Amino acid sequence: MTKNILSLIALISSFALMIGCSNDDPVSDWSDWTSDTGGNGGSSQTSGTSYTGEVATFDVSIDTSTLAETEGEIPADDDDYVENTTFTQSLSIVYDGTTATCDKTIDNVTVTMDGADVTINSLTDEKVSYTISGTTTDGSLKIYSSKKFQLVLNGVSITNPTAAAINIQSSKRAYVVLADGTTNTLTDGSSYTDVTDGEDMKACFFSEGQLCFSGSGKLNVYANCKAGIRSDDYVMIRPNTNIYVKATAGNGIKGNDALYIYGGVINVETSALAAKALSTDGHMVISGGRTTAVTTGNATVEDNELTGSAGIKADSTLTITGGELYVKSTGNGGKGISTDMQTYIKGGTVRVITTGKTFSYGSDDSKAKGIKADGDIIISGGDVMVRTEGGEGSEGIESKGEMTIEGGQVQVKTYDDALNSKGNLYLNGGYVLAVASNNDAIDANKNLYINGGNIIALGGGAPENPLDAAEGYSIYVNGGNVIGMGGSTAQTASSSKQASIAYSASVSGQKIGLLDSEGNSMMYFEVPSTSQTAVYMTADGMTANQKYTLNYGVSVSGGTTWNGMNTTGTISGGSQLGELTASASVGQSMGGGGMNGGGQGMGGRGPGGW
Repeated sequence: MTKNILSLIALISSFALMIGCSNDDPVSDWSDWTSDTGGNGGSSQTSGTSYTGEVATFDVSIDTSTLAETEGEIPADDDDYVENTTFTQSLSIVYDGTTATCDKTIDNVTVTMDGADVTINSLTDEKVSYTISGTTTDGSLKIYSSKKFQLVLNGVSITNPTAAAINIQSSKRAYVVLADGTTNTLTDGSSYTDVTDGEDMKACFFSEGQLCFSGSGKLNVYANCKAGIRSDDYVMIRPNTNIYVKATAGNGIKGNDALYIYGGVINVETSALAAKALSTDGHMVISGGRTTAVTTGNATVEDNELTGSAGIKADSTLTITGGELYVKSTGNGGKGISTDMQTYIKGGTVRVITTGKTFSYGSDDSKAKGIKADGDIIISGGDVMVRTEGGEGSEGIESKGEMTIEGGQVQVKTYDDALNSKGNLYLNGGYVLAVASNNDAIDANKNLYINGGNIIALGGGAPENPLDAAEGYSIYVNGGNVIGMGGSTAQTASSSKQASIAYSASVSGQKIGLLDSEGNSMMYFEVPSTSQTAVYMTADGMTANQKYTLNYGVSVSGGTTWNGMNTTGTISGGSQLGELTASASVGQSMGGGGMNGGGQGMGGRGPGGW
């Protein structure tokens, strides 16, 4: 964060010398500069950019509507697919109020019934398929099995007031098939009083072994005591399934070892303190379907440790390669997506909203953030939007390691930093929009490398920057197209391979265009309202010591305009704002070295570069 008060005073003094600015000039309304009076986050005395694009308006809500999906070829050697197992025996259980019936007996399979509480104990070496249907308001299903099995939910509704609805006490794989055209409902009690000593019962639908969901039916789970669906191994969900979980006292869906979402419609709502909608102690993979996670619980203290809610929580890695993921967290201290290791986004659609404020406990706190990883964050594809609305500390995408964006679209709107990396931050490609109303738009706590892509960075008022690197580190500009606006502009490194320009002008709401010395179009940008007065620009092919013309009130034809930026169209019309000379090093020195760089005078409308 740049806090060079002497340099700011020098700049204010330069404003006093400006002449020739009529009241009708749309760029003559120069804003006063202010020094930092309160440290990071929320210290700005000038309001941030008013950005009203899609990232500022999208919402996330539960959507259980059917999603048309086509599943790819099923791998013949993968035991997680029910199609690769032949079931030589089957039986059917039908619930009817306070009783249940079984249609047949199988050697070495014992089915006992206590009212509507059904227990299956299978010791057979054969593979068995169990189909359950009917309704009970005081019943359950417990399964012991020495072999993997199929469990077909064929229009069943089980409510167990005293324990889990389905409790699988087998470490073997359970293929859970939601029968086509059926709706299945599981509900547990608000407390588990009917528990066998030595056995776990961690969810309304619990299994010691793997849970592999398939079928095009629907499953609704209402969890009132613990989690909704949980495996002490892993959970896999396939295309065309439709699962809804509402958990009021625990997590939504959890796979201890892993959670694989290959498709389907998944909706999870949690309201408990520090609850996670979808979680795993291992790694999580999302490659298809439509997943929606909504959490409303605040952070809390467990075993003297502060923990918050999260829509997605992986204690290892998270990999997103496809599908749609929608996350909303409204509790104080809640995260949208949180991983303890790396986060990889390679494809798909990701939408994240957090609205909670910082939750404090003693000297510790949990900040509401959109996407947060304790390891690296690498985005190479997909369409990502993140918005945080919780005030100071509510950052958009934060990496405690390094951050790399090399493809796809990333749009972030926040109060605090939009993109923040504890390590180096690399912008190598793709499209990036970073809007921070009260802090830096893109902030690296080591070096910031801009090597390619199309980047819009809109920071808060002085002393906040559109682009920032830590003191003692540098901003290296080696390629790409960048438009940055903020209260100040941090200095780019003199060893940058691509030149830049930096200037100060109030161009709020203007359409500006950058052209080279021969009049060729380089960059067009539609400036949002209340944008800050420090402006930074670089474009592919920009070279040092060359003159560039900046016009306002222009129009553009052709090319593609993305969030107001167009780097391939033809710019025409408008009036000249100024002629500037590009330099490798422009902006305000982060080390207190005064004003530097890049521009030539701008015809009485302001300083050429600084």
